[in-house]
This record gives sequence, C-alpha cells and structure tokens, in this order.
Amino acid sequence: ERGCLQAWAARSRELIGRWTVARHSGEARQVWRQQRDEFGKLLLSIRGLPAALPALPLELTVLYNSLLFTAGASDSAIKGEAEGIRQGLLRVLEVCGACGQDLGTEELWQKVLQEVTVEELQAPLHRLGVLQAAWWLAAGRLGSVAALFQLLSTAEDPGRAHCSEGQNKLLSLIKAWRVPPEGASLPLVQSSKDLKEILCTAAAFLQGLQELEAGNFPTALSLLQEAAGGFCSKKILAQIYTCLGCCAQQMGKPQTALQHLKRALQVDFQCLPALSHAAAVYHQLGETDVEMQALTLLYEALRKNPPPAASSSPCFLMRTELLVHTPVLTSLLRRRHPSEVKYLLAQRCLRDGRVADAVEHYLDFLSLLQEGLQQQVPLDGSSALPRIPEVFLEAASALEQAGRHQDAITVCEEVISRTTDLIPRVLRVEERLEQPECSSPGAELAGGLLSRKKESLCCLAWRAAGYLHQGWAWAKLGESKEAVTQFSRCLSDLLRVQLHGSGVKPTENFQAEVEVLQKIRLLSLVGRGMQFLELGRHKEALLDFQHGLQVSPRDPAATSYLVQALWKLNRKQEAAAQWQKFSQSSSGEDGQQQGQGRPLPLYLVSCLEQAMFPDSEPLARSIQDYLGTAPQDTS
Repeated sequence: ERGCLQAWAARSRELIGRWTVARHSGEARQVWRQQRDEFGKLLLSIRGLPAALPALPLELTVLYNSLLFTAGASDSAIKGEAEGIRQGLLRVLEVCGACGQDLGTEELWQKVLQEVTVEELQAPLHRLGVLQAAWWLAAGRLGSVAALFQLLSTAEDPGRAHCSEGQNKLLSLIKAWRVPPEGASLPLVQSSKDLKEILCTAAAFLQGLQELEAGNFPTALSLLQEAAGGFCSKKILAQIYTCLGCCAQQMGKPQTALQHLKRALQVDFQCLPALSHAAAVYHQLGETDVEMQALTLLYEALRKNPPPAASSSPCFLMRTELLVHTPVLTSLLRRRHPSEVKYLLAQRCLRDGRVADAVEHYLDFLSLLQEGLQQQVPLDGSSALPRIPEVFLEAASALEQAGRHQDAITVCEEVISRTTDLIPRVLRVEERLEQPECSSPGAELAGGLLSRKKESLCCLAWRAAGYLHQGWAWAKLGESKEAVTQFSRCLSDLLRVQLHGSGVKPTENFQAEVEVLQKIRLLSLVGRGMQFLELGRHKEALLDFQHGLQVSPRDPAATSYLVQALWKLNRKQEAAAQWQKFSQSSSGEDGQQQGQGRPLPLYLVSCLEQAMFPDSEPLARSIQDYLGTAPQDTS
C-alpha cells in the first residue's frame, strides 16, 4: 500500500510539473484536456482500492486537481455538479466509520465538516469545499455557497463566521475563510488562495448583476465596484466596467457611465459592447456627432471581426468567466450584428436631418439583406432593428428628402408588392377582444387570433404608407394626377378596416396599430386635397380636408387647408369663421395636447412635414382685411 501511495504521489507531481512547464511556455491550452484525462486515470487507480486514511489526503488532492482541469478544459461556464466530490466525501465518512449515502450534497458536507476531525484531512477537505462552492456559485446557488463557507469557517474557529451590519454576508463569509497551508509533497495546479480571490470576485460580480436586474442600483454599483477591484482577467474586468457604466446610466449619471465605459475600452479595446453602450449614452445626452463617431467605430470593428486577443494574465484553470453567466450579463454584453449598427447610423442621420448620410447608410443596410440578415440577427426583441418593411419605408423617406423621388417610388413598390398577399379583404376590429383566462382551453386560440390581427394591421399600415410615400413623391415630381391616384389607393386600402363597438375610439387591443392607420389616413387626405387644389378641383379638395378633420379634429394642417379651400371657393365668411375658431383653439386646448400620445413612426415624419401648411401669414392677412371691411354675421 505504501508503494502504491508513493507511486501515485510521484505521478501527481510529474503531471503538475508537466503542466507548469506547459503554462510558462504558452502551450497550456494544448495540454489541458490531456492533463484532465491523466488525472482522471490517476483518481480511478486510487479509488480502485478500499478507502484508507493514509491515502485520503492524496486522493482528495488528486480529485481537487482533476476537477480544476475539468473546469479549465471548458470553453464555457461550468454546469451541473462537480463529479467525484460526493464519492470523495462518502469515502471520508467510510474511513471514519460513518455513512451518508442517503444525504443530499449540502447535508453531506455538513456531516463531514462537523464530524470528521482528523487533522490530516482538514486542509484537503477545505480545498475541496472551495471547489464545491465554485460549482454552486456557477449554478447561482448563493445560499448554498454561504452555508458552506459558514461551515468551513465554523470548523476552523466557531467565533470567526460573523458578518458585520451593512456588509455583504456572502462576501464576508468568503473573506473570513482561512486558506489552508499547502504541502510540498502534494502540489496543486492552482492554489486555494487564488480560488478564494476568484470566488470573491465572482460572488461580487454575480450579486451586482442580480441587484442591477432588480433595479437596486446603489447596491449594484457597490458590488460591481468590489468586483472591479478583485482578481480577474482583463476581459472580465472590461465586462465589469461595462456593467458599472450601464448601472450609472440607469441611475441618471451619464457622465459617470461614460467614465466607466471608457475605462472598459482602455482595459480591453475589443470589449465592443462598451462602445455600443457609450453610443447610447451620447444619444441620451443629445451629443449626436460623438454618438455617430462611436457608432462608426463600432461598425468598422464589427465588420473586421478580429479574433479575441490573448489575455496577458497568467493562465488559470478556474476563472471568473466560468462562474458568472446570467441572462442579464448576456443581454448587456450582446455583440451587435454589423447590420444593426448600420441601421442605427441610418436612423440617427435621418432623425438629425443628415439626409445624404442617411441615404448612404440605408442603401448599405438594404444591401446587407442579401447576406441573410434575418438569420444573423436575433428576433427576441433585443435587436435594434424594426420590422424590415419599416426600414424600407424609412429608406424611402430618406430618398424623398434627398430629392431621389423615383428611387423612393421603387423602394415603396417593393413594400407594397411584398405585403399585398398578407392582408385580408376586410379587417374586422372589435372595440375590445375579450381573452379567456390563460389556463382555459380557448386562451391559446384567442392569443393566436389577436396576434394574426395585429400582424394584418401592421401589414396594412406598411402598404398604405407605401402608397402615401408614392403620392408625395409624385407630387414632388409635379405629377399631381399620379399623386392623386396613389393617395386614393392609400385611402382605399384603409377602408378594409372596420371598427366594431359602441365607441369610435381605437380598440384597446389594437390601439397603437389603429392610431398609426388613422394618422396615415389623415396625411393621405391632406396630401390628396393639396393636389386637388393644384389641379383647381377646389370642391374635392374641400371634401378631403373636411374628412381629415373628422379623423383628427382641429388638426392644424387640415384646418389651414380647409380655410384656403373655402377662400378659393369664394366662401370667405365661412373661411373667416373657421380661421377665428382655429386661432382661438390653437393657443388653448391644442397647445396643451401637443406632445401627448405615442410618437409617430419615423417613416411618417417626412410625410407629416410635407403636409404642413407652408405659410399662413398671407392667408391670415387676407382674412384680417376681409374681417375689417365685411359686415359681421354672428349667426
């Protein structure tokens, strides 16, 4: 038995020596899996004999090293239970004349640490306990980790496991644990002191993320700052600073957020999520030029797609990145697709009035569609991209504003042709679609019906907006008759929607979609009325403006054009009365309503601007002159 023990110890030292050489020569990654397999074989050899007290310290140390190689050979976060720990604990109890087969892993650890008092086993058991804590931490079992460190500290000194008020309990327990001494006869591939530091960093990082997700920003900030001062690679440190930046932004401290995000990029220039968040902060601050620079840099970096730089830190088997993997971190560090950034550049340029740049970016984006964009961009709501038809319509809007009206017409035709077969002949929209309880058999059916109707309304809005943009484009080209045709097609499309119910307001379930359709209807009526005025068809123009005011009472553009139409029809008294009524209300109720309601889709903003009454001063002067000379009819 003594000969076997000496051979096993020699083999363990040989494997550790080989690992040390490989790590310092830069060949660690190549030998990780080989070393894991060799330690696994060594462990099986030891366990091939009945458990014996003299061999247990070596067995537990070999298990410790084997588990570290198992973790280190992984390219992603460690999962599940640490294989072999349970069997090791049971063999310890067996030597001490106890049993724990029926116990869970937590209860087994409690029994071992409370009942096993053999001095030679304390250090190996404590090292194994820290590895167990690492696996539990990776699984998010913070309570189990805290309970284990409570046991470890109590086993050393019953008075040490104490947490002061205001301190984080888990971090206090980990810091209070005393690292067991290491013997030269049983070398370790990674010291338990390093493991303790990694656990402290990972615990602070993980809890900081949890508090960030829960909205407890001051606590999250404190924990993340603790993690930033811990033991980790540059890659993880950059991620921590990125999370600190996001936390500060949520706290309404954009300048502090920018400091953290810049620090993330200084630590690891390939931490592109930090650059993405920085662009969002500049957007929040209204610093468009700097935001555009950040987005441009981000796009170029994503297109080059360089391989991750090798860490300058020493090569460790257990690392912080193996222990921290939560949905909130995945979301904060999501790597954007280049097309998403290209779209953001296009959108920001269009909003800021940089029309030439917007056109260039939109056309670049549309060309990316040929690269299978929809398969590369997540459809879970985390993407910055709207629905593809909306992007086409925004591109058409940019082309119109750039004076490329024929190109805008062509882009809109693409939207119209793609959505035609997706719209039913009649869309019945009830005032309120009652939905069964989630547990009832009809819940899934009702949800599907609701979803299909929403999709049909969206398709209808996109196609109608396509006709609307074509109408404005033809108007800009001086083709008033063709413009009237396109506006009429838009209005004809909108007749497919039938509202059913006691009220005339948009339905509760489809309010957003119906509001967009109503706005398109208003803009199309005003646009067609304007073209009728150009063609001298004043009565038809008047009807359109009247219908527009039925859609949106007191709309400034519809009212102004209505007054103009009445004036051109020589119905000056009616025109003057409408103008006075509008002038009185525009400084009262309408002024209060300004800015309320949902924001207009970006693809409709240019249409709204084109529908505005160009200059009301000449008309106002004419009406004022008329009111000063004409007899008043108060009826």
